[in-house]
Amino acid sequence: MKRILITGALGQIGSELTLKLREVYGENQVIATDIKKDNSEAAQSGPFETVDVTDFNRMMETAKKYKVDTIMHLAAILSATAEAKPVFAWHLNMGGLMNALETARELKAQFFTPSSIGAFGPSTPKNHTPQDTIMRPTTMYGVNKVAGELLADYYFYKYGVDTRGLRFPGLISNVCLPGGGTTDYAVEIFYEAVKNGKYTSYIDKGTYLDMMYMPDALNAIIDLMEADTLKFKHRNSFNVTAMSVAPEDIAASIARYIPGFEISYNVDPVRQSIADSWPNAIDASAAMEEWGFTWAYDLDRMTKDMIENIKKKK
Repeated sequence: MKRILITGALGQIGSELTLKLREVYGENQVIATDIKKDNSEAAQSGPFETVDVTDFNRMMETAKKYKVDTIMHLAAILSATAEAKPVFAWHLNMGGLMNALETARELKAQFFTPSSIGAFGPSTPKNHTPQDTIMRPTTMYGVNKVAGELLADYYFYKYGVDTRGLRFPGLISNVCLPGGGTTDYAVEIFYEAVKNGKYTSYIDKGTYLDMMYMPDALNAIIDLMEADTLKFKHRNSFNVTAMSVAPEDIAASIARYIPGFEISYNVDPVRQSIADSWPNAIDASAAMEEWGFTWAYDLDRMTKDMIENIKKKK
């Protein structure tokens, strides 16, 4: 039975992954950690410890206390916020990752950390972006992600740490609001649709980006961590995606369930420039072939589920 420590457990991915893992492996088998505790279900439904990921001693102390055999390192500053605070982003994103990897090395623990399509850059092929391709990002977040992918590979080859990772697209959730990502519009649009029947997008029409609904992302993490490595040709940062959409595509899907919904545009130059440096659509065939990656939600099925769940909160 796994004993899993999650950093950044109260963030966008962590708040849902914590509950999913507790459902699968047992409440007491999943230790949630974050820089401070709140009243969320993720914090209250099982073991929780306050951990600043830049504090190696505290992270190691917590991991040893619970005798964990798996570390899922999610704590990070996201793309738009990282551009505003690049030095802080490097300190948290890379310092925290190094501490988590060192903890995994010492405890011989399995290790997961997510990467992102932000690891790609403007010179990366825009369509059918391959698993293995040129990666020259022009954002601090992207630089962090490329460095993180290489560092995780290094810990596998140098120390034998069982590192695994996914290169996530934009993630869409009805549970936890996003915090500082370029693709946040794809979450905000649903909340504004239910509340006001209209939305002003900071990303311009015609800007295609890969997206995935959170339930598919959570299943992908678990499937990867449970996968037999026999078929692995890669180990970290598998491309995964479910759909490639532009703001007007999401708006059209919403209008099928909320007639009269309107979208307008007030483009944010910073976030638009980040989005323009990322691929239009990535190729996830390596993940499909090497560990059976699949997804359940296309755009319309996701839209229906998002709207139904947001309406329940009103």
